[in-house]
Amino acid sequence: MNMKNNHNNMYDLCKQHMHSYVMAETVDGTSFDGIVTGLDDEYVYFAVPVEQDQQHAPHMGTMQSSQRQFGFGYPGYGYGYGYPGYGYPGRPPRRFNRLVLPLAALTALAILPWY
Repeated sequence: MNMKNNHNNMYDLCKQHMHSYVMAETVDGTSFDGIVTGLDDEYVYFAVPVEQDQQHAPHMGTMQSSQRQFGFGYPGYGYGYGYPGYGYPGRPPRRFNRLVLPLAALTALAILPWY
């Protein structure tokens, strides 16, 4: 299979799985899971989940017991402090990072269940 044909096949596969949760593999053997969020002639764009220990660890030591009962473990949700009327101090923590890869770097893409 030539490079142009492989590029077209990967483009079609990414287009078919746009906004899907997928497992992707690159030419160097690295694999990762993420959501296909965009695609152009040269690049594919992913939203890749932030590691759970990176996302939650900074908050675990500072959470009050009342905060653990509501808001899925994120401090400040639903308790009326922060910005008036919003119930949380600023934005929620980041859940995804953006990853942009050349289409030529992908060798495989497989859809994954959301659960």
